[in-house]
Amino acid sequence: MRINEDLTRPVTVHAAGLDWVPSPAKGVDRKMLYREGDEVARATSIVRYAPASAFPPHVHHGGEEILVLDGTFQDEHGDYPAGCYFRNPPGTAHSPAAADGCTIFVRLWQFREGDAAQIVRQPGEGDPAPPREGAVSARVLFDDGAERVLLEEWRAGAGMTIPNERGLEMLVVSGEIVMQGETLRAQSWARLPAGLALVATCGTQGARVWLKDAALQPPDVLRMPD
Repeated sequence: MRINEDLTRPVTVHAAGLDWVPSPAKGVDRKMLYREGDEVARATSIVRYAPASAFPPHVHHGGEEILVLDGTFQDEHGDYPAGCYFRNPPGTAHSPAAADGCTIFVRLWQFREGDAAQIVRQPGEGDPAPPREGAVSARVLFDDGAERVLLEEWRAGAGMTIPNERGLEMLVVSGEIVMQGETLRAQSWARLPAGLALVATCGTQGARVWLKDAALQPPDVLRMPD
């Protein structure tokens, strides 16, 4: 399966308008934003766990990166409420579930060779960063030099311009922005190749956005199994 696999072209997906697609686990559905592969895939998705649903225990051979959008995601290591961000590097294992249901943004098989950082940022955690022009606040969720992940609050009505030297990926967590004439609301996702700046205007209620500044597919990205 291939969805938005051409990394040389900008892409915007209004995920709130997509249909949910069942996963192999009962009660766990997903909206596919980017995918290369079948059940084992290099993928970016929004995943919904129904109350009392669970996914079988499994190992993340290609790593897993998650932002919890609503509800509380759970595994045997703890609870991760809305706003929590975490990274499970290659080789880690867990048994995910959601007693009361949840929705998460998840990236699979997009770790680089040697990236073994396992981190959990609970809501409000992360290193404060100087907010860019138009932003109210910014927190760094992860930065190892090769990639920088932030959660930013943008001011209502602000014009935002973000340079893009390596590649940019963005998810609107709440609020709305207008980018190239399109209105992006909660769960809208955009990916821009290097050299194409992100230029947007924030809506009247402001916006919270998740941003990743990194090569869209670095040369040392983990190899998918044959």
